Amino acid sequence: MEWAGIVTLLLVICVSCHLLISSKRKRLHKGKLPPGPTPLPLIGNFLQFKSGETLKSLLKLHEKYGPVFMVYLGTRPVLVLCGHLAVKEALIDKAEEFSGRSTKPTLEKVVKGYGVGFSNGEHWKQLRQFSITVLKNFGMGKKSIEERIQEEAQFLLEEFHKTKGKPLDPTDHIRSVVSNIICSIVFGDRFDYEDKEFQVLMRLINDFYWELSSTWSQLYDMFPTFLKYFPGPHTRVYDIMSHLSRFIAKRVKKNQETLDPNFPRDFIDCFLIQMEKEKGNPLSEFNVKNLKQTIFTLFFAGTETISSTLRFGFLFLMKYSEVQAKVHEEIDRVIGHNRVPNNEDRRQMPYTDAVIHEVQRVSDLVPMGVAHMVTCDTEFRGYFIPKGMEVCPVLSSVLHDPTMFKSPNAFNPENFLDENGRFKKNDAFVPFSSGKRICLGESLARMELFLFFTTILQSFQLKPLVPPEDLDPTPLKNGFVSVPPIYHLSLIPR
Repeated sequence: MEWAGIVTLLLVICVSCHLLISSKRKRLHKGKLPPGPTPLPLIGNFLQFKSGETLKSLLKLHEKYGPVFMVYLGTRPVLVLCGHLAVKEALIDKAEEFSGRSTKPTLEKVVKGYGVGFSNGEHWKQLRQFSITVLKNFGMGKKSIEERIQEEAQFLLEEFHKTKGKPLDPTDHIRSVVSNIICSIVFGDRFDYEDKEFQVLMRLINDFYWELSSTWSQLYDMFPTFLKYFPGPHTRVYDIMSHLSRFIAKRVKKNQETLDPNFPRDFIDCFLIQMEKEKGNPLSEFNVKNLKQTIFTLFFAGTETISSTLRFGFLFLMKYSEVQAKVHEEIDRVIGHNRVPNNEDRRQMPYTDAVIHEVQRVSDLVPMGVAHMVTCDTEFRGYFIPKGMEVCPVLSSVLHDPTMFKSPNAFNPENFLDENGRFKKNDAFVPFSSGKRICLGESLARMELFLFFTTILQSFQLKPLVPPEDLDPTPLKNGFVSVPPIYHLSLIPR
């Protein structure tokens, strides 16, 4: 009887899930829905996804169903967009309709719809405009953002000179220098690289990105309804985010206790001042919860992504020594050896600019993009897309679109150069996404990448410890983010 009862229970669950999916499909079916594999009760399209290879699985489905299709992650329907044209038509041509944000289940437990990265509607618009304004006008009467990046780059050079050409893994150095830029903006000052509190922050950020791309996190994002009731490796992201939240809360409290409204020191102060201005407005979005989650977003988007791009970049420059030689030549000709590079130099350095763009394209840091959400019932390419539908714009398929790049699957800076060697923009260059939800720190990220690359290459030659052809740029993990492989190099003074 016990076994009969268990079998009966399982049958009831399966039938219930089948009816749930069927009723959901009927509710969606006000018009023609996009094609896609038929979902099974409870597990949706789980069988179409290879463990730990969500991106590859989506690209395989793209080959079968075309650039616009639907998949079910458990019982959750998701619209998938592949290729430059489909992503452009959604995120740019129908920008308002596709401007919503859907939060990954792995993040939802802590985020809860707060902060500039994961809020929607008027909440998001207010926070985004404020954040962009603060970043654009940042300086707080002291240093501009460019000056802060230049200063931090010099600290990094000091650390690299200490190696005296001996082999090193550049991961910690690069992660620290990039994180210090966000720290100086958010907290008002940089940390010493040996500072214990700073090292804790670095470890948390590293662990967060590692776990976010793990097989367990990808599995949890498919089946949050069931897995949230069970302990296991899928809870690690939540534990790390909780530690990060406590770190941020401690810094916010410190600013609250020492705030001078006449002399804002950092992003936190600016936000607290705005909170005070709007304290009588019951509809204000300026509260401590939004402040904490917005700070989390700034670290989330502005630390490991830039750090990983630089690490991928070093790897590509060692693997393609002729590219590194051309960058050295352009730096010597335009900047020389006696002054610090500045952001204006980019205008006169088309080859270096093209190399940085190609590093971003090939490193493909956020291959599946950050999930969007449809804000209202809409028609798209003849299909009915209901309000609230989660949208996955597969940015990797845009960055490798063969109709937009002459060498889509190879590292080739000429993807961004015209026949006369001038820099050439490409609409399929979307590492920051596109449309209304484009990364709010895009200009900061571009400045950091250019100044760090040129400052380091002005002073050093990057030398691999193995033959260049043996260098493998394949990511260690390729889930929500692409994690660069671990490698060692020698920095030879020029």
